Amino acid sequence: MKLSIIIPAYNEEKLLPACLASVREALGACAQPELRNEIIVCDNNSTDATARIAQEAGAKVAFEPVNLISRSRNAGAAAASGDWLLFIDADSRLSASTLKAMLEAAQSGTCAGGGSLIDFDDKPWWGAALLVLWSFLSRAMKWAAGSFVFCRKDAFDAVGGFPPELAAGEELGLSRNLKRWGRRQGLNFVILRTTHVSSGRKFHLYSPGEFLGILLEMARSPKRSLRDPGISKHLYDGRR
Repeated sequence: MKLSIIIPAYNEEKLLPACLASVREALGACAQPELRNEIIVCDNNSTDATARIAQEAGAKVAFEPVNLISRSRNAGAAAASGDWLLFIDADSRLSASTLKAMLEAAQSGTCAGGGSLIDFDDKPWWGAALLVLWSFLSRAMKWAAGSFVFCRKDAFDAVGGFPPELAAGEELGLSRNLKRWGRRQGLNFVILRTTHVSSGRKFHLYSPGEFLGILLEMARSPKRSLRDPGISKHLYDGRR
């Protein structure tokens, strides 16, 4: 088995080093004679030192000029040579326990892909409330969070990867398509019970009112809001 760990990154020079260090540590803790791996950082048109930091850390660097997270994830996957893909965010930290659970699921031969429960390292009360709601939906609907998605490479290719037209919610589109593909193959889509931790910085860079505005716009016009980077400004306006 070869695992490709793909990290989309847009102006992530502050948090990418810790992310890459966590990946190296987790891989070391989960070392297996039959497991090969590669780390791919997809530089999504950054204007800072993101690409240089990735190169100096020994990661393979891909490039996506269009500033859309779905396209960045897909560009990273296009550069991958593994038979399993794991997508994590550049502001997250991979733990050995979560990687071990993901590898066990992959090696079981029973699943096409999946996700994990998630958490944030620093969150206000309203952020914690949103996380409780997301955790319920993730388990009930088997939706993977974008900060931790894994799947077979052949399944990813068969469904066309992350929907490239989406500026947000691309992980839900991929989850849906992988579940459909897996059912035809007799394979599951799983949400691991381990927890993948990301930075809670966005809860502090954006006010509750701004988050509410995004949610209201998504409720008012879901199709447009998922395709318009201007609405999903917490992903695209460059605050870091």
